[in-house]
Amino acid sequence: MSDQEYSYELKITKDRIAVLIGTKGETKKDLESATGCKIEIDSKEGDVVLSGKDAINLFALREVVKAIARGFNPDLAKQLLKQDYILDVISLNDYSREKSHQQRLKGRVIGMDGKSRHTIEELTECYISVYGKTISVIGKIEMVGICKRALETLLAGSPHANVYKWLERQRRLMRKKGLEEEGF
Repeated sequence: MSDQEYSYELKITKDRIAVLIGTKGETKKDLESATGCKIEIDSKEGDVVLSGKDAINLFALREVVKAIARGFNPDLAKQLLKQDYILDVISLNDYSREKSHQQRLKGRVIGMDGKSRHTIEELTECYISVYGKTISVIGKIEMVGICKRALETLLAGSPHANVYKWLERQRRLMRKKGLEEEGF
């Protein structure tokens, strides 16, 4: 392995910088020690520079920082340090440029008192964050694909009940597939 130093530059909103740093710098320290990488933050500009010698850990750290920037709690974002977890981001700009229409789309995903979001999270075992002009998903690779498709279907205008039925069917198929792999 070479001694080459790798780095990434990210820009995050100022209101998420405090979350990335954490109370007394705890979150930042935890992420640095978990990955062996260094995090430099310019809180005035919103610039974050990640650097380290291990490209894989650096990539994982970049995904964690992106997740925090997209509205996730740092503890949930740390799931991305596990090998089979990924972050996927859906841009509401792909569905509408109008602010009022985007607000309605966010409302469809969140649902009354967060019910829709909670139901989709439960059925897919993923975490969903609605922040700014994006909807982000963290979860296991195969489940994020299912969750993203459900969200896209919902954003395209399908009734909630149809999306839930499809998710339940997918969940049954995944369980059946899991049982077959275990030899049952």
